[in-house]
Amino acid sequence: MIITEFSRDLLMTGAIFGVAAFAWAGWAQERPPQHWIWRFILAALSLCGAALAGITVPAVIRNWTQQTAIEFGGPAFAWYVTVFWLEVIAIIGLVFLASRRKRGDLIAPLVLAVVGIHFIPLSWAFMQPIFFVAGVAATAVAVFAALVPDTAAARSFWCGLLGGGTLLVIGAVCASAGFEALG
Repeated sequence: MIITEFSRDLLMTGAIFGVAAFAWAGWAQERPPQHWIWRFILAALSLCGAALAGITVPAVIRNWTQQTAIEFGGPAFAWYVTVFWLEVIAIIGLVFLASRRKRGDLIAPLVLAVVGIHFIPLSWAFMQPIFFVAGVAATAVAVFAALVPDTAAARSFWCGLLGGGTLLVIGAVCASAGFEALG
């Protein structure tokens, strides 16, 4: 499920997913369920995401000269840039439409769905099957969050708790594989 040929990419995935988990857990604080334990869980998720980023960023910097799946100017790099810009345009468009239709409650699930979907083609660009798993899982969480009633908690809570948690776990697995590959 994880290809360890590109250890730098795995470490960078840990860093990016750690930051993403931190951000999603923060967004989940918008309106979690009433009990204090949920705020504690979200704070712990945020701290774990920050810790993952804090551990992996220095390792990425130290190992920047290691081989990467997306060499500048190559087809994988072009695919990465294309997917990134399509993601940005899709998010802006969907946020605009949701806001215009007074459905701000759907912004977090829509953003998470686009983020999830973008991992699927990136699994090819980075030659990393676990990105496909991350994409399917994040998209499934987004669909769940869009469909669950938002009376007890905001939809962003579910995106942050489940989506951020998923990204944290996958990021930690990738970082661990990256460190192991480095020896």
